[in-house]
Amino acid sequence: MNRKAKRFGFGTLLVLGLLAAWLHMADKNYVYKALVHNFADIDDHLIFHQRKVKAPANPIPWPVSRSYNKVQLPAELQKLHEDLGSVAFLIVKSDSILYEQYWDDYSEESLSNSFSVAKSIVSVLLGIALQEGAIQSVDQPVGDFLPEFREGAKSKIKLRHLLWMSSGLNWEESYVNPLSVTTEAYYGSNLKKVINRLEVVEEPGQKFEYKSGDTQILGFVLEAATGKSLADYAEEKLWKPLGAAHNAEWSVDHPRGNEKAYCCFFSNARDFARIGQLYLNRGVWRGDTIVSPDYVQASLTPSGMPTASTGETTDFYGYQWWLLPDYKGQFIFYARGILGQYIIVIPEKELVMVRLGKQRGERIGNHPSEVMTMVDAVNEILP
Repeated sequence: MNRKAKRFGFGTLLVLGLLAAWLHMADKNYVYKALVHNFADIDDHLIFHQRKVKAPANPIPWPVSRSYNKVQLPAELQKLHEDLGSVAFLIVKSDSILYEQYWDDYSEESLSNSFSVAKSIVSVLLGIALQEGAIQSVDQPVGDFLPEFREGAKSKIKLRHLLWMSSGLNWEESYVNPLSVTTEAYYGSNLKKVINRLEVVEEPGQKFEYKSGDTQILGFVLEAATGKSLADYAEEKLWKPLGAAHNAEWSVDHPRGNEKAYCCFFSNARDFARIGQLYLNRGVWRGDTIVSPDYVQASLTPSGMPTASTGETTDFYGYQWWLLPDYKGQFIFYARGILGQYIIVIPEKELVMVRLGKQRGERIGNHPSEVMTMVDAVNEILP
């Protein structure tokens, strides 16, 4: 090896060593894991610590329609599934499974990351806590539950602000920057430290700006209000009452740590559909009110506040649910995850759709194009 090559090799090692030292001193060792795994994946329960959300001993099976799998999906929808790497697609019509299809060795039992669909689940859990009296009002200050929010500008943040994604906190919703707070929350091991570093930079309750940190704070509020971990509360108050067929999992930041409330609830298409069916039925499941119909209605009502980016009116988001208030004359609401995970509800047709997969399509305005494609397809086959 010549002298020039030796210098280059030594210089490279020196730079890498300095970088490693900086990452350690800056408490950013999570970056190694982020670089190794490169990007979030639907099978990330294999790389994270998980907390089980147990199904009941006697699950409630879905009824199966007489027309089960007899409908023909339009060619455009089949192409979408192929192009975007769908692993599951399910249609529940009038409380019965009408259609389901799986790809790539996934099945009705396979766990898949739902990513930000978990935000809608957290919203449901907060509604249950309200109904039980563990939380008195969505207008309660966060500081009633978390000491870190009792002083200064943070004391102005209310639960409603978090539900509406209008906390005013300086959370950077970036999925490609390995040094972003979002990456640290996903790959790191101390969610509370991440949240406690946040500062208020805008007046709370004034502008919509999508921030996973707002949901994470709601998760901490639920833990404080109920005295239970998020997974245990979901198991007791939601998963078992819904009669889920299989155990779910919720990623935690370390073995005895906190659930990643803003993402990372793992389940299958059939059990995810129960969440949609619950909201289709306005919080009632087989005659039992699991979450108040009034809260469900509030969840599906847009905030109407301006967005931080464009100033347009937020008619597309409620309490952690996405809204299509007038799509070709239909009111549609849905939960969604970053790689195209969806629980889509069309009340007019008594219909719930679930799509799980590896990619998402392009956006049209505030909504992914594939949402409209799926809605158009079911309207075509079920006029």
